[in-house]
Amino acid sequence: MTAAPSGESLAPVLAAAPAADGEFVEITDTDVDQVVELWRECGLTRPWNDPHLDIADARAGSTSTVLVARADGRVAASAMAGLDGHRGWLYYVAVAPGLQGTGLGRAAVVAAEAWLVARGARKIQLMVRTTNDAVIGFYERLGYADQETTVLGRWVEPS
Repeated sequence: MTAAPSGESLAPVLAAAPAADGEFVEITDTDVDQVVELWRECGLTRPWNDPHLDIADARAGSTSTVLVARADGRVAASAMAGLDGHRGWLYYVAVAPGLQGTGLGRAAVVAAEAWLVARGARKIQLMVRTTNDAVIGFYERLGYADQETTVLGRWVEPS
């Protein structure tokens, strides 16, 4: 088992609370609009990111996916996962507001971690807006910690 510089294990917790109607599965075409609606309900979308395009991009290659769980036949939770070579990244972890606090968010993270580990991820990271204190606490309870890095970014024009 690989260990981080501080000695803690990098392996994610792989025993999750069960999803609402069973397992997390990869998104289907019929799930897309429900997932976008869920992301909007959870405040995860931004005007400068087209969520439909983000989903299409994640589904286009073998190093990323969107996982969903259903409750009563509707998408109740999601997690987007992507592998950059050795790091796994989590995006758009969302749980329907009425189901938050039930363990479904933890199950979404664990399902995405398992997907990434199965594809060779040695470390899993995510970004949370600094103003989202409740979500930062959620991830800290799952073992995520501030990596003492600054994320820089720049928009580029498509050619």
